[in-house]
Amino acid sequence: MNTANKTTKWAARAQEAFNSLLQNYWNHHLNMFNNHYPNPNNRCNLTFHYWWYAHAIDSLVDAYSRTNDEEITVYIEKEYNGLVFRNGGQPTNLLYDDMEWLALALLRAYQATKNGAYLKDVQILWEDIKTGYNDQMGGGIAWHKDQLGYKNTPANGPAIILAARLYKEFGNEADLKFAKDIFTWLDDYLVDKETGFVMDGINRLGDGQIDTDWEFTYCQGVYVGGAVEMYRITNDDQYLEKALKTALFAIEKLHDQTHNVLKSEGNGDGGLFKGIMVRYFTELMATEPEKTKAIRAYFENNAEILWQHGTNSDKTIFNHLWSEEPDLTEGIDLSIQLSGVFLYESLAKLERQGMNKS
Repeated sequence: MNTANKTTKWAARAQEAFNSLLQNYWNHHLNMFNNHYPNPNNRCNLTFHYWWYAHAIDSLVDAYSRTNDEEITVYIEKEYNGLVFRNGGQPTNLLYDDMEWLALALLRAYQATKNGAYLKDVQILWEDIKTGYNDQMGGGIAWHKDQLGYKNTPANGPAIILAARLYKEFGNEADLKFAKDIFTWLDDYLVDKETGFVMDGINRLGDGQIDTDWEFTYCQGVYVGGAVEMYRITNDDQYLEKALKTALFAIEKLHDQTHNVLKSEGNGDGGLFKGIMVRYFTELMATEPEKTKAIRAYFENNAEILWQHGTNSDKTIFNHLWSEEPDLTEGIDLSIQLSGVFLYESLAKLERQGMNKS
């Protein structure tokens, strides 16, 4: 066995995936990522995808953390400036979950680059995000400023992660309390106690009902991510146990038996859902490697199938269904490409962690 090739496999693929992201999606005129490949005459950039661009910043931070290539910090700054410009010159918007994604990405960018401008906007975003917390439906953060009674996992899972990371970085006890309160609400209202499966939301139609038929990889990812952050801060095993329960059930329930990969959630916003799941399941795997070997093997199998069957070999562009080659005549959304990039960056991170321990 060639151990050198084995240890560098995921890092090499992560780099190739990242190179493709820059080569095929970066717009040198707009100084930010395109929404789609191909992108004739900027036609596909007419829609402003605030939260896609937040995750694009995350992809750049991933690559910078892996390579220490200072040129990537220029892309981080350009992508963020482009986002703020297209958002009317400010970081905030009407959607609490969108703001949480941007705050999480900017906090990571600040930690990686020490650029204080990112931290300033994290603080602006965080103060705005906290206004979404109210007592309707028992607590939790609203999804939208114009729909304060609709509470969902996408608005509360990332808030737990953000509050916990802010507490870890700056030690503000109020942030820790906020994280604990939101986690308790999410766990009580939207997590199936028997399986650990995380439902999407409650009271979307104003009827107090839970959307039990909305089964998304995204929701599993942010709940697991929140539980892991709480465990890291408190050393309370209950959080780790909850994360493990949800993760193990999710990879079974959301597996596409026909194609032997994690299910497709389509184009558009759904294209990013798997990437979110992978990112935050990776936090669990990094924290508890021994108890998550089956989860890691599952994602490695997905990554191998995607590389061999779900990727355009000429351009390293990924499909939303990880077992079938993408149709580049129709093109591929940035959201989908980011999910594939996140998969390889995550496995490269775990590979790096293993090498550092050996």
